[in-house]
Amino acid sequence: MKRRTFIQNTSLLGAGVLASKFSFAAAPDFPVVRVAAEKRHFTSVAVDNAIKTFQANVADKELGWLFENCFPNTLDTTVTYSLQNGKPDTYVITGDIDAMWMRDSSAQVWPYLQFANEEKKIKDLIAGVINRQTQYILKDPYANAFYNDATKIGEWKNDKTAMKPGVHERKWEIDSLCYPIRLAYNYWKKTGDKTPFDGEWKKAIEATLKTFIEQQRKTSKGPYRFQRESLYPTDTLSMNGYGFPVKPVGLICSSFRPSDDATIYPFLIPSNFFAVSSLKQAAEMVNALQNDKILADKLTALATEVDAALKKFAVKDHPIYGKMFAFEVDGFGSAYMMDDSNVPSLLSMPYLGAIKVDDPIYKNTRRFILSSDNPYFFKGTFAEGVGGPHIGPDMIWPMAITMQGMTSVSDAEIKNCIAMLKRTHAGKGFMHESFHKDDPKNFTRSWFAWANTLFGEFLWKVYKEKPHLLK
Repeated sequence: MKRRTFIQNTSLLGAGVLASKFSFAAAPDFPVVRVAAEKRHFTSVAVDNAIKTFQANVADKELGWLFENCFPNTLDTTVTYSLQNGKPDTYVITGDIDAMWMRDSSAQVWPYLQFANEEKKIKDLIAGVINRQTQYILKDPYANAFYNDATKIGEWKNDKTAMKPGVHERKWEIDSLCYPIRLAYNYWKKTGDKTPFDGEWKKAIEATLKTFIEQQRKTSKGPYRFQRESLYPTDTLSMNGYGFPVKPVGLICSSFRPSDDATIYPFLIPSNFFAVSSLKQAAEMVNALQNDKILADKLTALATEVDAALKKFAVKDHPIYGKMFAFEVDGFGSAYMMDDSNVPSLLSMPYLGAIKVDDPIYKNTRRFILSSDNPYFFKGTFAEGVGGPHIGPDMIWPMAITMQGMTSVSDAEIKNCIAMLKRTHAGKGFMHESFHKDDPKNFTRSWFAWANTLFGEFLWKVYKEKPHLLK
């Protein structure tokens, strides 16, 4: 199923999804919308205990209901776990699309990593995601989404790019290679388990490094190009499939954003910040687990180069906000001053560990992002927050509101983010991809597991760190 299909009129589709997959046997105020236990893809005692703990200690029954629905949604509906050749293997769909995005799958299981040492099932599930992502990177490091069936020819077979069987979509996005490193690094740090990090994993890290260097475009445009016949200009690349020109300055080109929309200026700043932290993490792992100092030094050298280029080219002077980060640049001096709703965004960089939340330039950037000076910040009668060109004007993404709360140091702001999310789920009990600022019942994607699980992560974080904000 095409991702674009689900942004047209998902409210009607959502009713069908809910009616067919969920029960409404409970009280009308808070109907049972979580998948019945016998139909869940994966069960976790630790996650179910977290739900019970939250509900027992948070007086707000609606928040308890939302947490029960959203936090386990990835486990309940999107994961397929098995053993392949004696190794854990996990396929993770986004929800309403039967394909595994490198970004989404990493982010969807991320909130469960905190339980990996208390429940082996969770540990194995996440190890299975790492193993599956290693296979996908070795298949095609430029692809963003894959099928479970390695022989399947996707619906995008007419795209003008080097498509392979098993690939759902081949949009080059830097974060598709960063998210697997983030998950792997933190899995290793949390569990101490070294088994997923074998020779194949090392080859995937080498492929990641090679791809990043190619997309610095120092000597050529590189091997990747992409064109698609589409009504949406954001679904294809100009200039014969290479995108708009860049001046090689050390930054890495990302042909597409995390929203799967084409970049305007290919040096996507939040993704380059993410690449710096990911390269450093990969270097540490390669050194410790593979004893390969040469590869580790190459990873570190690239991180240092990109970091220096960010300092030189990513910061712009804004007439109102002072020094702040641009969203995209081209190395020639042009910059796009905005922020998008998907992650990595400029807003989300502290959440990803790419920058400190108290960095003065980030703080200036944050003020810009959450203001009407950001062309994709929308304020309505029900909520205010960041959207983006992927859906269009006046459509706010719950993910962006969640990320605002996750990166905030203000109790009042965190509480307000929770309140906005609470009143904009349109009575469904789940988060959506986006909703209209003046009418939450006008929403896209009824079944978007990442948005659900991320909201659950946010509520659990607040419960653990600032429980008074949930009263």
